[in-house]
Amino acid sequence: MTLPATARPARPVAPARRSGPARALRGVSALLGACALLLLSAAPSAAAAVASAPPPTAGAGPATPSPEAVDALVEDYREATGLPGAAVVLTHGTDIVHVGGYGTTPDGAPVTGGTPMAMASVSKSFTALAVLQLAEAGELDLDDPVREHLPEFTMADPRAERITVRQLLDQTSGMSDAEFASYSRGRETLTLRESVADLRGARLAAEPGTRWEYHNPNYQVAARLVEVVGGRPFADHLGEEVFAPLGMDATTTIDTDLDLPADARGHVVVLGLALPADEPPGFGNGSGGVVSTAEDMGAWLTAHTAGGRGPDGEETGLLSPEGFEELYTPSEASGSYALGWSLGRTASGARIVEHSGQIMTATSHQALLPESGHGIAVMANTGTSGAGASALAAALVELVDSGAAPERPGAEGAWAVWTDAVLLALAAATVPLGVRGVRRAGGWALARSGRARWATAARLLPYALPPVSAVTLHEVLGWLYQGRDMAWFQPPYLFPAFWAALVVCSLGCCAVLAARLARLAALTRPGRPGGPERSSAAGVRTDG
Repeated sequence: MTLPATARPARPVAPARRSGPARALRGVSALLGACALLLLSAAPSAAAAVASAPPPTAGAGPATPSPEAVDALVEDYREATGLPGAAVVLTHGTDIVHVGGYGTTPDGAPVTGGTPMAMASVSKSFTALAVLQLAEAGELDLDDPVREHLPEFTMADPRAERITVRQLLDQTSGMSDAEFASYSRGRETLTLRESVADLRGARLAAEPGTRWEYHNPNYQVAARLVEVVGGRPFADHLGEEVFAPLGMDATTTIDTDLDLPADARGHVVVLGLALPADEPPGFGNGSGGVVSTAEDMGAWLTAHTAGGRGPDGEETGLLSPEGFEELYTPSEASGSYALGWSLGRTASGARIVEHSGQIMTATSHQALLPESGHGIAVMANTGTSGAGASALAAALVELVDSGAAPERPGAEGAWAVWTDAVLLALAAATVPLGVRGVRRAGGWALARSGRARWATAARLLPYALPPVSAVTLHEVLGWLYQGRDMAWFQPPYLFPAFWAALVVCSLGCCAVLAARLARLAALTRPGRPGGPERSSAAGVRTDG
C-alpha cells in the first residue's frame, strides 16, 4: 500500500473527518473482541467431567428409537450446522439397532457405516482396556509404579518414580501440559518409544495421585507400557487382543495424523460450508490413534453394554465383569474421570459413561447409558467448533433418554453460522477503513505533531491490540481449555471465521500504525517540512 506524500500545513484535515475511519476501525476491533469473548467462552473443555456413575449394565429403560427417528435427527443436525459427513451407531444390549452414514468424505464419496473415521481421544478407552487385560493376565498391577515395568520412563523430576499405572489411566500422574508442551513442542515424534523418550526433560506439575489433569502423554506412556509388557507392537496387541475378538476387522491404530486413510480426512466449516482440510502432523498413538467405522464401533459398544459379549451374544473373553467395573471407577483425585471414560448424568438424571475426541479436522463421541443398556457412537469429519460429533451425540442421547428428539438439534451450530457471517462482514468492513486510515495518516500525524509522546502513543495503542491478539490467541484458548497446550495453527481450524476476521483486522491496524508512525517520523526529521526547526508561526507547535 503506497503512502501519500507528507500533508501540506496549508491543507489541514478537519478533526471530525480525520477521526472517522480511526473510530470506525477501533469500533470494528472492539466488536471482534466481543465476538472473541463469546466464541472463546464457549470453548469446550478437553474432557467432560461431571458426577460419577457405576459401570454400565443392560436393563429396562426408554424405548429404543427407530432408525427413521435417528436418521431424521442426524439430517436435521447436518442441515443446521453444515456438518459435511457423519457416521452413527446405536446399540442396545447385544443388539446393533442402527448403523448409518450421512453426507460425504472430502473426496465426495458417501459416508457409510464402513467408512473409516478418526476416533481421536476416544482411543483412550481402548488403551485403558488393553492395560486392564494385562492386569487380569497377572502381567502387572494397576497400582504398580510404571517404572517397575517400563524402566525407560524417566523424567527430570524424582517424583515421577512414584507414578502408578492407574494414575496414567485416570490422569492423576502429575504430568501436565503446563510443564510439557505435548502438542506444540514439535512434530517429529514418530513412535511410542520416542514419545516416552521426549519426557526425559519434563517435570511434574503436582504430586502423583493428588490432582487430575488431562494430558495426552499419560496414554502414550500407557500404550508403550502395553508394548513392552506384552512383547509386541501396540497396534498388534490391540489388533489381536481387542479388535479381533469383537470382529472389528476394519479398525486399527496409527502413530501420527499423517497416517490417516484418505477417507478419514476431514474439513473445516465456515458459514455452514465444509472446506476439505489436511490434518496437521502430530503424534497420537495410545492417546488418539484409533481409526474405526460405525459398524465396528457397534461391536465395541455391545461389549460394554452387555458385559463383554459381542453383537452375536457370544462371550468374547475381552475382560471380566470386574475388569469392566474397574474401567468405569474413578479415583478420589480424578473426580469423575475413570480409566479412559468420563462419568456423568443426562438431563433426566440418568447415568452416562462417555468420552469425546477431537483432532483439527475430525471429532468423535461415545456414550453408554447403563440404566437402559444403550450405546451411542458418533464420528464426524470436521473439527470446527459448533459442528462436530459431541453435540450430535448429545442430541442422540436426549432422543434415547427422553424418547423425543430435541426441538432444534444443532441450534448452537446454526448460531455459529450467523456468527461467522457477522465476523466475516466485520472483516470486510476493516478493508476500506484501513485504506482510508492509511491515506489520512499524514493529516493525523500533522495534528499530533508537537504533542506529548505519551498521548500520541495512547492513541496508537488500540491498533496494536488485534495483532497482539492474533499472535497470542492460541495461548488464550489453551487457558480456556483448562490449561491445555495449543499450537499457533490450531485456532484457524477451531474458529476459522473468527481467525480470518482477526487476521484481516490485524493487517488493517498494522497498516494504519505503520503509516502514522512513518508520517510522524517524517514530520520530526530535521530539514523536512514540518520538522522541529519550523517556526511556530506555521501553526504547528514545536514543543513535542
